[in-house]
Amino acid sequence: MTALNKYEKLECLGLWRESLQGKRREVIANLGATSLILSDQKSDVALSHWSLPAVRRLNPGQLPAVFGPSSDDTETLEIDDSDMIAALETVHAAISAARPHPGRLRNSVLGLVAVGVLAVGVFWLPDALVQHTASFVPASTRADIGQQALTDLTRITGQPCTGAGGTAALDKLSARLFGPDSAVGIVVIRSGLKQARSLPGRIVVLPEALIAEQDGPEAAAGFALAARVAAEQTDPMIAMLHHMGIPATFRLLTSGALPEGAMTGYAETLIANPPAPAADSALLPKFEAAGLATAPYATARDPSGDTTRLLIEADPFANVVPPALMPDGDWVALQDICTQ
Repeated sequence: MTALNKYEKLECLGLWRESLQGKRREVIANLGATSLILSDQKSDVALSHWSLPAVRRLNPGQLPAVFGPSSDDTETLEIDDSDMIAALETVHAAISAARPHPGRLRNSVLGLVAVGVLAVGVFWLPDALVQHTASFVPASTRADIGQQALTDLTRITGQPCTGAGGTAALDKLSARLFGPDSAVGIVVIRSGLKQARSLPGRIVVLPEALIAEQDGPEAAAGFALAARVAAEQTDPMIAMLHHMGIPATFRLLTSGALPEGAMTGYAETLIANPPAPAADSALLPKFEAAGLATAPYATARDPSGDTTRLLIEADPFANVVPPALMPDGDWVALQDICTQ
């Protein structure tokens, strides 16, 4: 990104229009390493992000300068900041200089795709592209991708257990651990996994063995909570995008959708590469806030206690009885979730 070195952390005010019929809205335009981010001036909430290789000036030589994320003018940004204008035109010039046949590429959809792939190779390292894409995937898309990942996982694990009483108990457990509005979905599968895993879209997958082999729900609840804490520390979307590769990641970033078949084989990768457990220092306050003892989880994770000693010794409920996780009837129903 030599062309951008002198424009690092550049931002300015601009007037953004979302569509031809939309009203102009004052925004903050922030020039990042790979994209132009447009944020609400008051709330700082990101409203749109444009891939730098796709940004075009729609009125060359005129002021205020008008830019768009493509050659059409359905979405536009008006700016009069000379530094930002120079930065965006520098990027465009650098891309144009690297383009072997600009005329043919501009007139061909296939050529545009090739330019996009070239831009990825030139301006983004794989890790940077993955991190950037993961940070901009909206919640609704994450939920859809998480369901696709779960579908691929069921090739190996079989369909999730759906005993009616057990499913209701899982919903209550999720609300108890993460809050009634958390939208965290807990899914139980029969085989294939030894530990709980968190998928994009706030999905936690629990092996049936973590429930069937325990005397109470505390250990299974601990594994579910620990999986979510680990996901907060390391976004599971990142490992998934690495598996799918650069073309699929770029497609997701630019179109908001994955190419067909991008998820195929992810289940094998997920099973073969378990994530590192969340740090004890992160788990302890989360367990305490959820009213959940850490010792049952720690003992189930490592019966020897060698790797979970702090979780056992610093259990926030070692000398206090925490509130019950669920009624006995719900626990029995949860244990039978895969037999109904």
